[in-house]
Amino acid sequence: MTLSAASSLPVSDQVPSASRSPLHAGLAAELGERHRRRALYDLGDHPLLERQRQRESNARSYPRRLPLALSRAQGVYVEDVEGRVFLDCLAGAGTLALGHNHPAVTDVLVRTLHSGLPLHTLDLTTPVKDRFTQDVLGVLPAAFARHARVQFCGPTGADAVEAALKLVKLATGRGTVLAFQGAYHGMTQGALTLMGNLGPKAALGSSLNGVQFLPYPYEYRCPFGLGGAAGIAASLAYIDNLLSDPEGGVPKPAAIIVEAVQGEGGMIPAPVSWLKGLRELATRHDIPLILDEVQTGFGRTGRMFAFEHAGIEPDVLVLSKALGGGLPLSVVVYHERFDTWRPGAHAGTFRGNQLAMAAGSVTLSVLRAERLDAAAAELGARLTAQLAALARDHACIGDVRGRGLMVGVELVDAAAAPDALGARPAHRDLAGRVQRECLRRGMIVELGGRHGSVVRFLPPLIITAAQIDEAARIFGQALAAASL
Repeated sequence: MTLSAASSLPVSDQVPSASRSPLHAGLAAELGERHRRRALYDLGDHPLLERQRQRESNARSYPRRLPLALSRAQGVYVEDVEGRVFLDCLAGAGTLALGHNHPAVTDVLVRTLHSGLPLHTLDLTTPVKDRFTQDVLGVLPAAFARHARVQFCGPTGADAVEAALKLVKLATGRGTVLAFQGAYHGMTQGALTLMGNLGPKAALGSSLNGVQFLPYPYEYRCPFGLGGAAGIAASLAYIDNLLSDPEGGVPKPAAIIVEAVQGEGGMIPAPVSWLKGLRELATRHDIPLILDEVQTGFGRTGRMFAFEHAGIEPDVLVLSKALGGGLPLSVVVYHERFDTWRPGAHAGTFRGNQLAMAAGSVTLSVLRAERLDAAAAELGARLTAQLAALARDHACIGDVRGRGLMVGVELVDAAAAPDALGARPAHRDLAGRVQRECLRRGMIVELGGRHGSVVRFLPPLIITAAQIDEAARIFGQALAAASL
């Protein structure tokens, strides 16, 4: 079967279900059953981990908190080289929307490899690339897609952020950008200028400039000390004044870049009314609005894109992670009026990753056919409710928040005095202990937020209600053990 023929098949034929794939279903059942029979895991060393410590860069991060050497994975489960099975609530930092080795993805990858398609094409087109472009535009709001242009970037979201910055600076002739406290847009030099976290930037000195940071509407720790509607109004008034004041000291920027839900910043959802207000301010002041949906895009928050909760549209949209079906790919989608850069103004050797495009197309087919955005909304509410119930018995849970299957639990020092709005100081050490106790009980979670005190849940969108319940139970057990 040629790929051009495969791409025209109806969704039911393009997307093999787990039930039609005995190999995948069998492994999923095996791993699930072994996870249910798990005991407390000993997290001792392994020779692979020791060699990793000896050979890999000191910049490695995840293995320090999650000392695992993985061998197999299926669906929501991963197995390490010692035969221990874990419920994966990290999922490649949100990359694996369909979980590990989804049969639809593995099937299309095998067919693509056997088709003879060139796997590396720079920005030359192919039937697979044409199909993928149409599929991406097809899941965007129709009004935005109608006037959209697509720039294929290198393999990471950070590269797409760099491209977006270049795009708006060339289109507007301006040099500065407004970003938000708590933001995370990648770790390349330009993307670091937009990061709220001071740690990764400190060693780079004064070379990072051209960005003005604004307070993000963080309900639990309102930067204006107001909270609620008053805090939202103060934030928008502050931004409006900054953009309007001729003696405010801030030049008119090339763009405002924002995450509709801050992920690394602590799973903080921007209020819908605030996003609407920010969109209105950007339009009124003639400033392009960049929405970074690298982590929030493709069903994660309960809608196909997080900005849809507010009924707004971006001028520039940055996409990666789930975009490539688990393989490296990123794009910038933007309104045609900004398409002013010259040929070659942005490039990237691996922007023609055909395997990622094939995997991305079939991932979008599964997302739409199985309505996984709606499932994320329902299951995210289920997880949030169970975590909030735990908060009634554990004063160390300061806040439970999120949107869809992007949920955070902020842990605090229950013995410390609260501030005027009732928030207590972050408890980094407790969060680290909870993460480790979760791992001992067979669940992978990540930390983020201010002081690394937020336990983050980013499970695959194919997770079931029973697995959500299991995740909540494990977290409750881990919290109790870590609090002793």
